[in-house]
Amino acid sequence: MLPQQSPPRSRYPRRFRETESVNRRLGRPLRLLLRQGEPDPALLDTIGHRLTERDEAGAALVRAMRITDATHPDRVTMRQFQQALADGVDALGDPPAPLRDFFALVDHVPDWVDFDLVNEGGRVVRRFGRNSADVLLQLALIGSYRFGGAADLLVETGGLAGAAALRRLAETQHWTVTVAGDDALRRGGEGFRLTVQVRLMHALINHEFETNGRWDAERWGLPVNRSDLASTLGLFSAVQLLGVRMLGVRVTRAESRAVMHLWKYIGWLIGVDEDWLNDSERDQHRLNYHLLLTQSYGSLASPTLANAAVEAQRALHFRRLAGLRRAYARARLLSMLGYFLGRQGMRDLGLPPALPWAVPPLVAANLLRYGTLGRTAVGRRVLLRSGDRFIRRHLRHYFGEHAAEIGPSGR
Repeated sequence: MLPQQSPPRSRYPRRFRETESVNRRLGRPLRLLLRQGEPDPALLDTIGHRLTERDEAGAALVRAMRITDATHPDRVTMRQFQQALADGVDALGDPPAPLRDFFALVDHVPDWVDFDLVNEGGRVVRRFGRNSADVLLQLALIGSYRFGGAADLLVETGGLAGAAALRRLAETQHWTVTVAGDDALRRGGEGFRLTVQVRLMHALINHEFETNGRWDAERWGLPVNRSDLASTLGLFSAVQLLGVRMLGVRVTRAESRAVMHLWKYIGWLIGVDEDWLNDSERDQHRLNYHLLLTQSYGSLASPTLANAAVEAQRALHFRRLAGLRRAYARARLLSMLGYFLGRQGMRDLGLPPALPWAVPPLVAANLLRYGTLGRTAVGRRVLLRSGDRFIRRHLRHYFGEHAAEIGPSGR
């Protein structure tokens, strides 16, 4: 098989830094927090080039899965992938080389991984409870729809349109809570399994849109590229920590370090470049700021996605008073989006203006709970049990009676 060639490195996609003046205004609070001067031109250059670079290990595996000749030695089936993921690649006896190479990469645990710290990061996230779910949906996910590229790809795949919207939101939240489980990211853990499936899913989408003629690579770069992948990781790590603080949650330095380590290892598993995997929240904020400057603000896809996420609240699963509780969930979501995104952000996403009425009581409760319970071991155990109960209820509201599963499946 001939390897796929990335677009030439002599220039950037047109999206690169095309709305930098707008992005600088959006990033001003982060710049002040970091005391960031002028951005690093070398880092911006790297971001620009990685917009045209893919996860080559995932791409090689997908090319092998697209071989139609059943006698080809490199052909990989989905059944083989699933068996290797469940039992280890050696369980296949003589696996095809692309499959062996892929699992040699994801099965390797870098020397810097500390699973005790990974587990503590998961417990911290679970202690955040509803605050984590709020930030990841409102600030990280819907907030990111303001920028083109990844948002346009979501619309193209149809994953956040109509009835599919609730399911896709549920899958994302299922993954984020699963990776936070104790030992979930060890080999054989459910978080490991789902994360490797996410990596394959990204590669499958990338291959499809690189070859189907529907993607404008000259404008956006590759569909699932290495810069956008790093941007997404930053939303789950440092942006989550910043967001829960905005909701009144006390986060210590040790808790921040643990959460960053959790997502650093997840980033390794999904294929983020190792030089962009950060131990400290501050270093991640610095990378996030530079990634923000390079984004393209505003897209025809933005209002479509944002409104689909908001309207998905009308389909949540409640056993009692379903209509009233769905209306409340939608109103609460709009209220908190108004707090995180501001009036201009809401307008740009085509969302109705909303007063942040849901925020003050939440902040007051968090200041009390995390400022007192969070200071003792007993209190932290109470917060963890409360967070785990919320997670179970929250996923039921999104999945209902359907199985919680993400990623590719089949033969």
